Amino acid sequence: MATGIMKKIRLNLARNADYPNGSAQHGYEFVAPLNEEGFIDAESWRANRDPCRVRRFWEGEDDDHGHLVHRPGGSWAFTYDIDGEEDVEAGYRFGKHVFVPGEYVSIKDEDGELLTFQVSTVETV
Repeated sequence: MATGIMKKIRLNLARNADYPNGSAQHGYEFVAPLNEEGFIDAESWRANRDPCRVRRFWEGEDDDHGHLVHRPGGSWAFTYDIDGEEDVEAGYRFGKHVFVPGEYVSIKDEDGELLTFQVSTVETV
């Protein structure tokens, strides 16, 4: 039985060598079903995939819009073309992270670079 509640999650780039204070102008906003503890609920995602969208915002670039996908083996990723022709950005161990403000997650971008982001907000959709 699917029990996840749809949430809009904002990830801001965490501090790194290029951005010592992090950056609210670089990141992601996505919708995903979260369980009571804040983990992505795969069963709820399978039952209601369509609203699980992502917007990648990066200062100086056009926004990318795509979908949250659950890949074979259980990993999560953002795809910007549902047919798989465009870039895919993999969430590093998204299934094992809670999405609550202040927590950190990593995403491997289309160039293979692993970047760390901080969960900024989580709101019920």
